[in-house]
Amino acid sequence: MIENRKRPFGLLGRKLGHSFSPEIHRTISYEAGHPYDYVLFEKEPEELEDFLKSDEWAGLNVTVPYKEEVIKYLDYLSDEAADIGAVNTIVRQDGKLVGYNTDYFGFMNMMDNAGVRVEECKCLVLGDGGASKAVQQALTDMGVREMVVMSRKGNVKFSEVGNHKDADVIINTTPVGMYPKTGDSLVFPGTFPKLKFAVDLIYNPLRTNFLLQAKKSLIEPVSGLEMLVSQAMYASMLFMGEVVEDRDRIVAELVCELRKIKQNIVLIGMPGVGKSTVGRILAEKLDRPIFDTDAMIVEKEGRQIPDIFRDEGEEFFRDLETWASCELEHNVASVISCGGGIIKREENYYFLAPNSFIVFLNRDITKLPLEGRPLSLSVPMERLYKERLPLYRSWCDAEIAIDDLSPEETADEILRLFAE
Repeated sequence: MIENRKRPFGLLGRKLGHSFSPEIHRTISYEAGHPYDYVLFEKEPEELEDFLKSDEWAGLNVTVPYKEEVIKYLDYLSDEAADIGAVNTIVRQDGKLVGYNTDYFGFMNMMDNAGVRVEECKCLVLGDGGASKAVQQALTDMGVREMVVMSRKGNVKFSEVGNHKDADVIINTTPVGMYPKTGDSLVFPGTFPKLKFAVDLIYNPLRTNFLLQAKKSLIEPVSGLEMLVSQAMYASMLFMGEVVEDRDRIVAELVCELRKIKQNIVLIGMPGVGKSTVGRILAEKLDRPIFDTDAMIVEKEGRQIPDIFRDEGEEFFRDLETWASCELEHNVASVISCGGGIIKREENYYFLAPNSFIVFLNRDITKLPLEGRPLSLSVPMERLYKERLPLYRSWCDAEIAIDDLSPEETADEILRLFAE
């Protein structure tokens, strides 16, 4: 029986400023019919013992760096937590503190729903911390053929990654690539010739640099958002002291809803295709702010784009596009309209894509206007389109042929795809 139900449940960690957990737990508990308060408990290591011995909380989720440290303060461990040697959920039961590991169940659910079967696979696990231990135990119980754990100080170092290019699945359990250092990645998925899945436990950003590189290399990326929600469901059932029968539905709907809430919609396509117009309609329908990279550049420079091209040249303008992309790197829940050549710099993708649903608006080039578009006047439109088409397609999450669609209809189609 769970005790102290009038006290809040919460997340224990050191830095929790961008956690999704409060909204996840509030949704789950309301859906289950037993709403509870859920708060963030940021504690320094020297505060840990007193906090765990206090009665200011009813139950806890535990995140880095305390998943292993909390064990010595607990009275009992569940079987999976004992096997793993790490705890991410604590509840009070009959006056005792009991530790569980719901990461284990959340990870297995995520892998199953993503269609990752490891029985015939070599899995490379990056990191050896508390989350890694849950992953290792889950992979073992799933019957993995071969597992290699890499870390900075373990038996297999990150520097030895070249010896394991035959990996079928790579799983990142480290914080490398987490907000705000979203440009970091421990390995480059495209350099692994047999790689089928790139899995990242990170959920902020929704797609790490590691996953974006995988997508570019046609390797299936698996984000940690579903694991986060799934493990939260198991933790919530422990908090409430009962099983939620329709938990699979709640988890699936919550994952979809969180993606929609957090993701930007980014519009790319040839100059004159109508990105700005469609973007304004989307922003109004969604009640979101809109950003236009060309407008940002004009405001920064105090002159129009044809003048920038004439006075400074194309490379100077491309530098400004990269500046605008970098400025938008940490945006969420926005609509972003991009200039036609944004795709010419690879780094722009890694600034814009982590929290975004990217839509390529494709139109018959004979219907595109040329006035006021300096590059379109100096280079034949057919050549520009041929050069850029594969880049647009490598960037986008969805492509829409808009020849027969009005801007309003285009916006509605984007919203339909965005909701899937």
